[in-house]
Amino acid sequence: PHFVLLSSFSAKLRAVVRAAASSGGPRPPYTTLAVSQPQQFVTHVELHRPEKLNAMSRAFWREMVELFSELAGNPDCRVVVFSGAGKMFTAGIDLMDMASDVLQPVGEDTARISWNLRKKIAEYQETFSVIERCPKPVVVAVHGACIGGGVDLITACDIRLCTQDAWFQVKVSRCRRGGFMGGASRNARGRRCLVNELALTARKMFADEAASSGLVSRVFADKEAMMAGAMELAGEIAGRSPVGVQGTKVNLLYSRDHSVAEGLDYMASWNMSMLQTEDLMKSAQAALEKKSPKTVAFSKL
Repeated sequence: PHFVLLSSFSAKLRAVVRAAASSGGPRPPYTTLAVSQPQQFVTHVELHRPEKLNAMSRAFWREMVELFSELAGNPDCRVVVFSGAGKMFTAGIDLMDMASDVLQPVGEDTARISWNLRKKIAEYQETFSVIERCPKPVVVAVHGACIGGGVDLITACDIRLCTQDAWFQVKVSRCRRGGFMGGASRNARGRRCLVNELALTARKMFADEAASSGLVSRVFADKEAMMAGAMELAGEIAGRSPVGVQGTKVNLLYSRDHSVAEGLDYMASWNMSMLQTEDLMKSAQAALEKKSPKTVAFSKL
């Protein structure tokens, strides 16, 4: 019986992965992102510029803000899986496409040029900050190379997975520029020495080191296995109370940026209202009856 159940689950999971892989590429209004819903309450977002090694163009920066702003308030989305199409996750920033914005800023004098450049940098930073602010957990699945801006992107995500052939590289020093996307700021807490080394040397970090250092939580043999793992994980999260899941993400981020005392006070204030949800009793009843949380029909949020 257990073997039959496991086989049935594996077949369903393979169907979910196939559905995610057959999204058919970007559809309007997006040109760089392929968006699909391979299973209930799970949104799959795929960076889809394989012919350009998924390099991040100006359209990408704009579309990420539009998409994640929409997903943040979409009750049919409870968790996001983010991946890359083609042979690698991303080659980083598309410098040829963005050259006019970053390398040739407009303005009549130094002050105005600097002001406009600062505004443009803030717009680019918003592309990844919107991932972090989105109350829906984001699971990122990395295969092959994850370079430059790709590292900034994944550090804004909540759960990071990768394949055995994945490698990560921060190209700040090699490109003779300071990093401006925020990845070092997000990833430095608790790992300052390692982050300094990666940023200053621009060396590659491979999958095993990424796992041992905590950059990723799990390493898979190949992309197919990773996507299956990502979808299974997303399904588990999507089956939980959206009030509990989204509240947990909000409190985790708040605690990261504040003292222990401030985090406890914020959590108390948060829970004095959120604990009054009907989801709490539904979850308790399911636990007493030894049922999976996936069997509980939680209201949309």
